[in-house]
Amino acid sequence: MKFTCLRSELSAAVSNVQRAVSAKASIPALEGILIKAYGSKLVFSGYDLEIGITTTMDATINEEGEIVVSAKLFSDIVRKLPEEIVCIETDERLITYITSGQADYQIIGISSHEYPELPKFEETDNISVNAEILKNMIRQTIFAVSDNMAKPIYTGSLFEIENNILRLVSVDGYRMAIREENIDSNSKNKFVVPGKTQSEILKLITDDKKDVEIIVGQRHIVFKIENYSIISRLIEGNFLDYKTTVPKTAQTELVINTRLLSNAVDRMSLLTNEKIQSPVRMSITADQIKLSCSTAVGKANDVLSVSTIGSDVEIGFNNRYLLDALKNSDTDEIKLILNGPLAPMIVKPVNSDSFTFLVVPMRLSAEG
Repeated sequence: MKFTCLRSELSAAVSNVQRAVSAKASIPALEGILIKAYGSKLVFSGYDLEIGITTTMDATINEEGEIVVSAKLFSDIVRKLPEEIVCIETDERLITYITSGQADYQIIGISSHEYPELPKFEETDNISVNAEILKNMIRQTIFAVSDNMAKPIYTGSLFEIENNILRLVSVDGYRMAIREENIDSNSKNKFVVPGKTQSEILKLITDDKKDVEIIVGQRHIVFKIENYSIISRLIEGNFLDYKTTVPKTAQTELVINTRLLSNAVDRMSLLTNEKIQSPVRMSITADQIKLSCSTAVGKANDVLSVSTIGSDVEIGFNNRYLLDALKNSDTDEIKLILNGPLAPMIVKPVNSDSFTFLVVPMRLSAEG
């Protein structure tokens, strides 16, 4: 194999694909990047048996072939090459020669035959979603994806398509995030995409105006983002019936400036950390919210003016869970809906259902 290409394009492709490479694997080839050179295109693949990222780029190919090279070493070398033109060549002993200007390297490669094949699957559905919309939907729900492997189904988000609506749902037992948008699709489908896969999608979306093609199979899914493809397994299992989880009643309801409340909760959080956990207490009356927090290091209080409909309520929250919901609300004002001190609080836009966040409260002690 022998080809010449641009260092900047090579470096970008390798660094993006490298994120799907195993840091430590029982199969040595999985710690590498598969490079294929055919026609006038280079194809790069990284794969850790759960998620794979592939991309293509133009190159001048003098001799076709393929090789696996150490992902970290190759990425580090390419990033620090002195010139924009890079020449890469391999010989029959799998030695890979990298030349740029006066700098040259020789590194040992691995045969491409040792690289596991990326999954092939039969397409059952295909939809296109605007990149900016998909990015915002993932960003506003991924914070509620669980990292607890005891219930693998919740380490991903439910993607549900019905009635020309795409809906994403994430839940971790302490909060739930629901985000929906109208899309041009007659599909009726649902599947669970791992949180790790969604994180990679966020990193690869750079042009908000283009569409992302989503190809769905029985057990796998592919997201095509410009010249990148992310292939991932789907998480199998029964996801929570989220529709029955969202309270239908409203004992207490109020509208408040998002940043005002977020800043106040942030101030209360100064007294808490990983070792010192204490709820942020909210006492909601007809015309104000009193916020307080008391820990071993001190006490904090704040008051916000607000107009409330319904019953007074005193309720406590984990500051981080509450802040996650507030910071992912993309509207200037939000509506808070409460049903007593022990039911989840609903956070949603004032005039739409584009997002719905549920935050489970913490039980408060008798002391104020």
